[in-house]
Amino acid sequence: MNRSIIGLLFIILSAQLSLAQTKKANASSISSADAEQEIITLSKEKWQWMADKNVDKLAPLFHDESKFVHMSGTWKKNEELDIIKTGRIWYKKADVHDVAVETVDDTAILWNRITLTAVVRGSDVITEFTVTEVYKKQGNDWKLLALTFSSVRDTHKIEH
Repeated sequence: MNRSIIGLLFIILSAQLSLAQTKKANASSISSADAEQEIITLSKEKWQWMADKNVDKLAPLFHDESKFVHMSGTWKKNEELDIIKTGRIWYKKADVHDVAVETVDDTAILWNRITLTAVVRGSDVITEFTVTEVYKKQGNDWKLLALTFSSVRDTHKIEH
C-alpha cells in the first residue's frame, strides 16, 4: 500500500514538474515573440523619426556608445544626430520590403531590406540596402547599439 502511495505521489510530482516546464517554455516564446514585434515597431518608428529629422525622439533611442556604418564612413551617436538634424543626410523615406528579427537574451538583431530615398550632398538618391540594427534592452527600454547600411541588389533576400 505504501509503495502504491509513494508511486502515485511520484507520478503526480513528475506531471506537475513537466507542466511547469511547459508553461515556462511557452512564456519564454511568448515574450520572445513580443520582443520581436516591439523591435519591429520601434524600427519603423525610427525610420519615421529619421525622415522627420526628429532628433528629440532619436537621442534617447540611440545608446550612448552606438555606432553607425554608412557607405561614406562610420561614426558615433552625436555625429549621427548632427547629420540628421542638419540634413547632411536626409532620410526622406525608407520603404521596408522585408524584416527579420532574432532575439538572444537582452539583445535583438533586426534586418530590414529597404529602398531608401535620401538627400545626400544636395542630391536625391535612391538606394537598395539591407540595414542591420542591433538593440539592447536596458530596463524597460530598447537602445540601438549599431546600425549598418549594406548596399545590395534589389533582388537581395533576407533568410528567415
